[in-house]
Amino acid sequence: MKVVALCGSARKQGNTALLLKTVLVPLTEAGAETELIELAKSEIRGCMACYVCFLEKNGTCVLKKDIVNDCIGKMAAADAILLGSPTYFADVSSEMKALIDRCGMVSQANGDMFRRKLGAAVVAARRAGATRAFDTMNHFFLAGQMIVVGSNNWNIGIGPEMGDVVDDEEGMKTMRLLGENMTWLLKKMQA
Repeated sequence: MKVVALCGSARKQGNTALLLKTVLVPLTEAGAETELIELAKSEIRGCMACYVCFLEKNGTCVLKKDIVNDCIGKMAAADAILLGSPTYFADVSSEMKALIDRCGMVSQANGDMFRRKLGAAVVAARRAGATRAFDTMNHFFLAGQMIVVGSNNWNIGIGPEMGDVVDDEEGMKTMRLLGENMTWLLKKMQA
């Protein structure tokens, strides 16, 4: 079992990373190989709609100067993908949106390369707007024919300042349950 978590926060080790790490705990305890990739400081640009990925069909984006192709490779090798983003103006961060757009195009250009993998979105919010960010990431999974894993509520954690999300008991419980549900489903898929 391989799980990759991509953190779209502009801050390293912030609330979004804390939420994703909480999801990964049950997976790691169950023996899954897990990895957290933080997009902070990576300067990812958006899709240019050049369609070279559709011409070359090599599983990569034509833009080579950032970490997106590395992320695409790790996502292709994983059984499950977690996307995490803080809430910026009631949606995902620009880093996460650029990653979604480019990975989504490359996936579609290559026969929906993430099809039937598990996916789950995780959102950190200061106060509000998290539902739209949650929807944005879930749309990526659904458009890519992925299987969306849920928890006991929307996968959202509230924390006004860096690190405060750990005080959101309900949010942290939701993340742990998400990790447990993803573990259960991965094991069922292996049987």
